[in-house]
Amino acid sequence: MAKSQFTMRRSAIAGVEAVEAETRHSFARHTHEQFGIGLIVSGAQKSLSGRGMVEAEAGDLITVNPNEVHDGAPIGEGRSWSILYFDPTIISDLMQDAGEGRAMRSEIPRPVIQNATLTARFAGLFAAITSGSTQDDLAREELLLGVVADVMREQPMPEVARMAPAAIHKAQSLIDDDPLANVSLADLARESGLSRFQVLRGFAKATGMTPHAYLVQARIHMARRLIASGMPLAEAAFASGFADQSHMTRVFTAKYGLSPRVYARALA
Repeated sequence: MAKSQFTMRRSAIAGVEAVEAETRHSFARHTHEQFGIGLIVSGAQKSLSGRGMVEAEAGDLITVNPNEVHDGAPIGEGRSWSILYFDPTIISDLMQDAGEGRAMRSEIPRPVIQNATLTARFAGLFAAITSGSTQDDLAREELLLGVVADVMREQPMPEVARMAPAAIHKAQSLIDDDPLANVSLADLARESGLSRFQVLRGFAKATGMTPHAYLVQARIHMARRLIASGMPLAEAAFASGFADQSHMTRVFTAKYGLSPRVYARALA
């Protein structure tokens, strides 16, 4: 497989981002603020998701929920995929329609879906969203609602207990409420009522990340939102707590596979 290549395609729907990737890269644990639904086009990969260790191969759909810690590594030479990232409000609105007044689940239950019919429909949705045509709005809307509803309805795998204990949740909230704050283990320990060692071990067990990794992730999410809003890259780096633009770029590229500049241009 050739050198890693990530392409962000223009999306016909606000709040939906479309990415194509071909890579041998192994991703460290990270999160997204969005829902993700993708298709493995070639090759295979394994990943530790918030719903357990899974493997996916060509023809399988892969999914991720907002703030779900996951990683990804190739099985064999590499893999390629196409994926759509949805702002949570888009999924919420679609599920209200699909539920027709009934309560619907708020997260995707399966990290990997093997369903040839649904795979084909997702491929059609990805093509419709990235085609640039405005003549097929109705068809695109039908595909979007149908695919999301069916992905959400897939029967879940056995439940994996992953709710953070209350004390660790307090430590998380301290970071979430102000990602720019220069918090220490002592601050997190004081907030949670635990020792620094208990926070360090408990945080990693509950979230899959160390407190520092979680803080950096929160800052890069902030940077992504600022860049999407049109803020210049250097200003976005400063406003989201990074030492400089190059530091933000390194983290952004490692997390998302795209540089901030490519991301900004795709949304311009």
